[in-house]
Amino acid sequence: MASGNMKELTQKLLGRIEEISTPVKIMHVCGSHEHTIMEYGIRSLLPEEVEIVAGPGCPVCVVPSREIDECLELVDKGVTITTFGDMLRVPGSNGSLAEAKAEGADIRVVYGVPNAVEIAKKEENDVVFMSAGFETTAPTVAAELLSKPPENFSILSCHRLIPAALDFLINSGETSLNALIQPGHVCTIIGTKPFEKFSTDYGIPQAVAGFNPLDILMSVYMILRQIDRGEAKIENEYKRAVREEGNVLGIEAMNEVFHEVSREWRGFPKMPNSCLELNPEFDEYNARKIYDIEVKDVKDAPKGCICGPILRGMAKPTDCKLFRKACNPMHPIGACMVSKEGTCNIAHRYSRE
Repeated sequence: MASGNMKELTQKLLGRIEEISTPVKIMHVCGSHEHTIMEYGIRSLLPEEVEIVAGPGCPVCVVPSREIDECLELVDKGVTITTFGDMLRVPGSNGSLAEAKAEGADIRVVYGVPNAVEIAKKEENDVVFMSAGFETTAPTVAAELLSKPPENFSILSCHRLIPAALDFLINSGETSLNALIQPGHVCTIIGTKPFEKFSTDYGIPQAVAGFNPLDILMSVYMILRQIDRGEAKIENEYKRAVREEGNVLGIEAMNEVFHEVSREWRGFPKMPNSCLELNPEFDEYNARKIYDIEVKDVKDAPKGCICGPILRGMAKPTDCKLFRKACNPMHPIGACMVSKEGTCNIAHRYSRE
């Protein structure tokens, strides 16, 4: 699209938003959405009464210390750990995977589960993939396990489910959110149906959004239009990628391999049916069962860190006394500063506050 057309469309859309603007607090739960919002200064373009807050949209940031500790216990057992690069510096209760790697642990960065399986095929040592992510990445892991990877391969399931976290946030009343922008990536897998209850049961307007600036602005307009009409439903702005039923084959694979369990997230208490664990018939690939690992729950936040309130949409990175001082991308204290999808990391790069 030519820049002139883009500018014209943006101005027209902002004009329509201004016409029906009303006080509203919109939460999104996607690191890519926050990146677009901050990079293009979208908050500064909107009327002051239209507030967009970031929720738990970074899959690396919400992994609790306990699961980092589980990986460190596996390291002590001599296992090769494979994981995403952003996960290396996420803090556990007694250090990070990066620190363990620096001390000689066999920890390798991979781009996804297929890379981890390839490593297992070439190695005699046991290989564990730290399988993190939202619904977006779970189907690829399920597909690998259904394809029968080598016997020396297993996973530590750290997958989390967005609808369960939103249900908790709405019922907790902590954030006082009025509307939701739903994540396009997650919805390409699970569709829009799992989110319908937030409109039907709680009267919350919603829009599934893509990832460019016009996608975000259009989703805001769709939400305001619903409010103006006295409606509450989920609308699909990202129709070019998201279907109501989602990816049927992906959902079937997830259901065959995983079941829902109640676990804590970083910054959240234990939430019902908020995580995925392997079904019993896949215990041969379940690192928790194979190595009999069990670590204690720990307090996540280092002293002074407010990652919990930030992940729950109750605070902004600039509210943290450590932000851009003791805590920065080169020396992250909290998990939200580690990943490029983390709210603090994004704010560090784009915020002028």
